[in-house]
Amino acid sequence: MRRPAVKADWNGRVDPAEGGTARRWHQVVQTRDTATAPLALVGFACDEGVARNKGRKGAMTGPAALRKALANLPVHALQVVDDLGDVTCAAERLEQAQAAYAAVVSEVIRSGAVPIGLGGGHEIAFGSYLGLHDGLVAAGDSGPIGIINFDAHFDLRADERATSGTPFRQILEHAAANDRVAEYLCIGVSRFANTRALFDRARTLGVRWVLDEDTRVDRYDALLQEIAALAGRVTHLYLTICLDAFPAAVAPGVSAPAALGIDPGLVERLVDAITASGKLRVADVAELNPKFDIDSRSARLAARLVARVAEGAASRSPR
Repeated sequence: MRRPAVKADWNGRVDPAEGGTARRWHQVVQTRDTATAPLALVGFACDEGVARNKGRKGAMTGPAALRKALANLPVHALQVVDDLGDVTCAAERLEQAQAAYAAVVSEVIRSGAVPIGLGGGHEIAFGSYLGLHDGLVAAGDSGPIGIINFDAHFDLRADERATSGTPFRQILEHAAANDRVAEYLCIGVSRFANTRALFDRARTLGVRWVLDEDTRVDRYDALLQEIAALAGRVTHLYLTICLDAFPAAVAPGVSAPAALGIDPGLVERLVDAITASGKLRVADVAELNPKFDIDSRSARLAARLVARVAEGAASRSPR
């Protein structure tokens, strides 16, 4: 279920004439079994949750496509990044894969590093949260967790089995059952991609949300205040970015392309604010589906977002 990282996956341009300041991701990634660097990549090669949610399969190859897109990006604040390989999900083995992925995330957090998940369907979210919770429990930390999800969907479905549409309901239920305060903020929610039942459930669960139509650039200050308020109430932050939050023209390679979507540039600025809080403990990018990507647009966007998170987190790492 765990596939080791392969250094051969990381290759790209080298500029020896530019000296040591022209490094790229493939030059700073080290493939390891355990984390020793401030940041660690963990792939979740899975689309079982998408299939159960009746979406377009193909996200299983997302981590590989994301590494390929990341490899040639320049690095700035980064010195070294660990790649711990992929947790892979066999058919009908979603729950086991989530548990295995959570175990890796928990180990990374206990080491003092920040794990960044490479999806894979958005079922990665329950694994990321579970790993964070378990890592904090091991450290005797019961502090509240804030979850920030950039997504067109609440993913609060009440299905009997786990899917890519259930993780945040599962998270909030798990938190309540384990006496953990967890607050969920979803930015980019589409009124035309969520039923009334989902909006009602969000209200019942105390979820805060921002509609996609309210994420205009001129509302940046209001969005920043929303994030700052959440960060001020919690001890730890979990950031998750679903690529279907972005316009289909920008991110066609997803299970459910967005008809409207939110501005990637705005999201990047908000990501900067999240990493600047110093409270980011785990992050992931979900729903990359190379099967439906065009000119690697979605993979390139996902790679840029991962790089943005990594640069911001690295500049504030205690390691």
